[in-house]
Amino acid sequence: MDFKMAEQEDGERLAEIRAAAMRPSLEAVGRFDEQRVRNRFLDTFLPMNTFKIESQGSLAGFFVITDKMDHLYLDHLYIHPDYQNHQLGRAAIEQVIKTARERTLPLRLGALRGSRSNRFYINHGFIKTHEDEFDIYYELRA
Repeated sequence: MDFKMAEQEDGERLAEIRAAAMRPSLEAVGRFDEQRVRNRFLDTFLPMNTFKIESQGSLAGFFVITDKMDHLYLDHLYIHPDYQNHQLGRAAIEQVIKTARERTLPLRLGALRGSRSNRFYINHGFIKTHEDEFDIYYELRA
């Protein structure tokens, strides 16, 4: 597995991965709109903050880290359904955690209420800080 910085031309492929990965959770709450899911990513896509996850030469997922000065924010971590349950998400979150610890910054993120990702983040040491109508927010202290 490799982590590579994204390039501008990767945007559409990454948006497709996001839509495929989010589909089950969003359908479960009656909110799946493929175009909206894709556009929400593409409207804020910055290749310099985005890292592709490649497995055996294939694009399997991606994550986005934003430097907020007093913390790092994990904006996205998505693994295409065909590559889920192969420890790629675990390797990616461990890399993100390592980066935050090296910078001695807390790591924050939000996850869709009802998504399996909530258990994933809790299992990696994140603590719930607050909730809103659709998301649950977490932090891993430095």
